[in-house]
Amino acid sequence: MRRLLITAAAVTAAALALSGCGSSEPAKASADTKSEKITVTDANGAKVTLDHAATKVVGTEWNVVESLVTLGVDPVGVADVKGYTAWDKAAPLTGSPKDIGTRGEPSMDTIAGLAPDLIVATTDLSASAIKQMKKIAPVLQVKAANGADQIGQMNDTLDAVAKATGKESEAKAAKTEYEAKIAAGRKALKDAGLAGTQIAMADGYSASNQVSVRAYTSGSQLGTVNEALGLKNVWKLKGDKDYGLATTDVEGLTGLGKGTQFLYIGNKSETDVFTKDLAGNAVWKSLPFVKSGDVHRLDDGIWMFGGPKSMEQYIDAVVSTLTK
Repeated sequence: MRRLLITAAAVTAAALALSGCGSSEPAKASADTKSEKITVTDANGAKVTLDHAATKVVGTEWNVVESLVTLGVDPVGVADVKGYTAWDKAAPLTGSPKDIGTRGEPSMDTIAGLAPDLIVATTDLSASAIKQMKKIAPVLQVKAANGADQIGQMNDTLDAVAKATGKESEAKAAKTEYEAKIAAGRKALKDAGLAGTQIAMADGYSASNQVSVRAYTSGSQLGTVNEALGLKNVWKLKGDKDYGLATTDVEGLTGLGKGTQFLYIGNKSETDVFTKDLAGNAVWKSLPFVKSGDVHRLDDGIWMFGGPKSMEQYIDAVVSTLTK
């Protein structure tokens, strides 16, 4: 899970609020929106002004890359292209972006060589990295997560990227599609008699022969989606303020009672700790949901911290898994 930990092992430190994207300055009326100046307020309250809608955009984090792809903008530079391709199947790259390095340490030389109109980043990056990028092109910083309002933040990020790229109508359509998917998923679960089903969403990783389970509490993005679907999140752990994630070990799962549906996300690029590392673990095998066969691995390629497209993919996977 090393790749995941760059985003949520920034769990206490990652992310940054896009404080004004909902209140970005309105564009002036014009027949040619691509030729007018655009101003967006970033996560730090700073005004980012562009001479025109950005078309050559670099994304340093996967959630902003997904936003670009969702809006129909092919980014010219993407951090860890291989990782994005493996983890975000909902919004596949359609162009041939340049790999700018890792999400934590993008290559400034590579970014400069792309001569972008705009760089979209999160404040996971150090202040020194942001300072260097601002010498290359305007930088729009957004918050990747907000434990108080995950879906609102997801939409704010999409809106900010849309504002900067002149794709506001596409953003509106994407948000409408997401709401329709929530409504359809909630109805499907209710019709199947599954409203209120107890659910524990997780992922896991192993380090030094110790398995850690990461719980998606009610404050997490997936936890928020689960509750919007009419499901009951049974994690009692307190998540961090940004991502709503908490970490426990296998003994910590004993608090999950009968009737729990244990869902988790993995990826073929990573080891499945639930089927391999814990296969012979006595505590794991004694858990009620393990004994009853209510442990479900969802489809690969669902980015747990993505935009509307990833959340729609997640909704489909949850509904399909619980109703089959």
